[in-house]
Amino acid sequence: MPTRSLHQRILLKASPHQVYEALVDPKRHAAFTGSAVRAGRKPGTAFTYYDGSLSGFVVELVPDRRILLAWRASSWAKGEYSIARFELSKARGGTRLTFDQVGIPAKHLNGIADGWKQFYWTPLAAYLAS
Repeated sequence: MPTRSLHQRILLKASPHQVYEALVDPKRHAAFTGSAVRAGRKPGTAFTYYDGSLSGFVVELVPDRRILLAWRASSWAKGEYSIARFELSKARGGTRLTFDQVGIPAKHLNGIADGWKQFYWTPLAAYLAS
């Protein structure tokens, strides 16, 4: 099956620590997404986001710098995963989040690209600004 990659960059008005914690802490993640979250902080730990519509497992966590996840949508074929990488760096005015996702089934690329913007970056920015 053909796959595609996605690259997005955003500036968030918060420290790398605040951004990292919002993404990995289940309570904070649930607060900005408005949905149920189950997650852990160790490699190999399974997670579910958005009431189970997204799932996977933690590959690597480097506090305040990097999050690497094996990630899938519930609509994907069983065993089909992509790799989502969140890189955090200090930037003027806050944190530069560089996001790369590889191995996205080609037919889902546009929906995934829009979904990150609509369901993650916009509500995350609003949560961090509050």
